[in-house]
Amino acid sequence: MSRIPPTERLPFSPTVTGATAVRVLHQTSRDKGSTALLLGIPCMLMVLLKLMFYSSDATFQRVGPQVFGIFPVIVMYLVASMSTLRERTTGTAERLLTMPVRRLDIVLGYSIAFAFLALLQAVLSTLLSVGPLGLDIKGPAYLLMVIAMLGALLGLALGLLVSAFARNEFQAVQFLPAAVLPQFLVCGLFVPQDQMQGALAATAKVMPMAYAVQAAGEAATHSGVTGLFVRDALLTLGCVILVLVASAATLKR
Repeated sequence: MSRIPPTERLPFSPTVTGATAVRVLHQTSRDKGSTALLLGIPCMLMVLLKLMFYSSDATFQRVGPQVFGIFPVIVMYLVASMSTLRERTTGTAERLLTMPVRRLDIVLGYSIAFAFLALLQAVLSTLLSVGPLGLDIKGPAYLLMVIAMLGALLGLALGLLVSAFARNEFQAVQFLPAAVLPQFLVCGLFVPQDQMQGALAATAKVMPMAYAVQAAGEAATHSGVTGLFVRDALLTLGCVILVLVASAATLKR
């Protein structure tokens, strides 16, 4: 009886996934505008936030950590959706799907590539915030990096999912108010969830950005890793996985 190779038992091919990740990183590095948007915009927004609350440092100290669960989502959503749609409009995605590759190979390849870029983004924005901008947090700085990465991965997953329904880059931007902005409004940045109207508070409980924002607040106000931080981080990660699976399911051959 012939034995099935271990790699064929997996729902994806490590070779194809790795090759896809390398290709996406190579293409992104050649696109200077996307690279600058991905790495520079979160830092620029943190500087802008600091200037806005320059005369009210207490507000900056409260809001600063929370936006680590917001800014990366929006930036990565835009970059991921635009990059994916560009491949569809140029025919690259169609050519890939005619080859013997799994849909999960493509989604995981994109995820790995942008996860690496998300790590760079998180490191830069965290070092800038806790360094020159003077953001004071009680917990270790790496916890903010974790939240920034989770936020970026959430934006990536949403961007990949939305790109399956958008016909062009303009439509991908049009999906932003439906996919991201409602989460931004009920994430707890403006009004704590326990002070929201009943139906709105219930809606916030199914919004992954709300858990990312809450986890960032835990990292800023507690000296160690709390159970609430772990719970919210895992819930955010679970939402990322669910959306990525949905993204793979929407890819059509």
